[in-house]
Amino acid sequence: MEGGWSHPVTIVAVTKGFGPDAVEAALAAGLADVGENRVQEARAKQEALRGRSGIRWHLIGHLQRNKAKLVPGRFALVHSVDSLDLAEELHRRAGDEIRVLLQVNVAREPQKEGCAPEEAPALARAVARLARLRLEGLMTLAPFTDDADVQRRTFRGLRVLRDGIKKEEGLWLPTLSMGMSGDYATAVAEGATVIRLGTVLFGPREKEATP
Repeated sequence: MEGGWSHPVTIVAVTKGFGPDAVEAALAAGLADVGENRVQEARAKQEALRGRSGIRWHLIGHLQRNKAKLVPGRFALVHSVDSLDLAEELHRRAGDEIRVLLQVNVAREPQKEGCAPEEAPALARAVARLARLRLEGLMTLAPFTDDADVQRRTFRGLRVLRDGIKKEEGLWLPTLSMGMSGDYATAVAEGATVIRLGTVLFGPREKEATP
């Protein structure tokens, strides 16, 4: 989907914390890509919407290795592969090919998941060798801040890292999943091809709205 920017940008409607009606609302608005943070919540909505065609489900949250068995056949794209152990478990469980992104902790925040930037080239090389996974790009989360300079450094860091992987490893990773409701404009300016929007589409989640 294009958003008036200089390159195509896919909007993933993040329905975490909302019911199946939010998925229906996204589809009605022309947004077929739907993101969930947890496999269990995604499964519940997939069951509720069984038979509803045209939904492309994305897993955008942290994936524990013991939940990898629940992924095959359920998601169009997994954004959060952050270790070779997880990648190998997904590969072992896969029937058909699974499309994946590597999550990179560009800002090196200790509370967030993702591999370190210096680990990403070797991890990308290793994941690209797994026949039943298709590595398509990188994902990151910017620090929770209104400082556009901090956001920009994070997103630019992911783009520069992706370009370095192409040069060093010969791998072209076209997808850059970066940017959420509070920072998507900066992310797109720095080259995001996928943005993950929840609050800006659906309003605050119940817990966020409670004082």
